[in-house]
Amino acid sequence: MTSNDHTGATLATNPFTLADVLAIVRERGWLTTDPTPEIDAWCGHAAAILGTQAADRAVLTGLLALVFRYDAKEILARVETHEVLARFAARDVLRQLALLLLDGGPLNSERFKEIITTLKEKLELPGRELLYPLRVALAGRPGDGSLDRVILLLDEAAPLPFAAPVKSARVRILEFCTALT
Repeated sequence: MTSNDHTGATLATNPFTLADVLAIVRERGWLTTDPTPEIDAWCGHAAAILGTQAADRAVLTGLLALVFRYDAKEILARVETHEVLARFAARDVLRQLALLLLDGGPLNSERFKEIITTLKEKLELPGRELLYPLRVALAGRPGDGSLDRVILLLDEAAPLPFAAPVKSARVRILEFCTALT
């Protein structure tokens, strides 16, 4: 289902709510206690930014799994990861991304935009060449813009008391680069 905004652009309708995300998080064992107000807020934010990207509950669950499950060695064992890393300048993207993530505050929407802008200016690469290595390193797989939304949830979720600890963007890039060497 879609709707139009004031400019006439078509927008996807978001069928998911905080309650849907909270139910998935509980079902998957990522939350085993009563939610705190901060967890409720995170689940609401996750529903808002991932909901329009998910065609159904299974897709939403898969996107949420990328937040809660991250193993760089496992990611590097996949053929699709090596296909991304073999592309022109992929390792340069990872090096610059690591420097930018380690030299700044938490990754939020504004910081993410700054990092993308800086990478584009420094490396002068087209979108796919720039974004796929970034998405592999931080979200755990190559893909479309829905992964960028997953990445935006990481630092917000990392300090929260989930049963499955969430690795921040900084921790993920360090783990990925360490496993890569």
